Amino acid sequence: MKLILTQEVSGLGAAGDVVEVKGGYGRNYLIPQGYAMAWTKGAQKEIDAIRRARSSREIADLDTAREVKAKLEESAIRLSAKAGDTGRLFGAITPADIVSAVTAAGGPAVDKRRIEVGKPIKTIGEHRVTVRLHPEVTADVRLNVVGS
Repeated sequence: MKLILTQEVSGLGAAGDVVEVKGGYGRNYLIPQGYAMAWTKGAQKEIDAIRRARSSREIADLDTAREVKAKLEESAIRLSAKAGDTGRLFGAITPADIVSAVTAAGGPAVDKRRIEVGKPIKTIGEHRVTVRLHPEVTADVRLNVVGS
């Protein structure tokens, strides 16, 4: 089955890529979740629009990505969230929360879709998240979650 990815899917491709997948994976997961749409001959214009949007959000060259990585890794990001007496949060920390904390700390602008949180952050304390800045560059960010 031939599909056009509308969002980045790890292990498969980036937004705007045309991929060949098994039918069940495409029909039952990628299309219903909004990660892909069916490929047609007239969809080339949509592919071009998706690629233009992706290129405007991406960090273009490797040197810039390395500079952003250095800025992210040297700063400890502090995030305040509501927590109970035992240190468990009421809810979880989302990538959008992390992006707002990075910008509030004076860090560089990061796309929330580039942030990978391994397991949900539901406790106070220090956590690590990964930010994919470039296909060759990833940054490990220290996130200090404090209760409020």
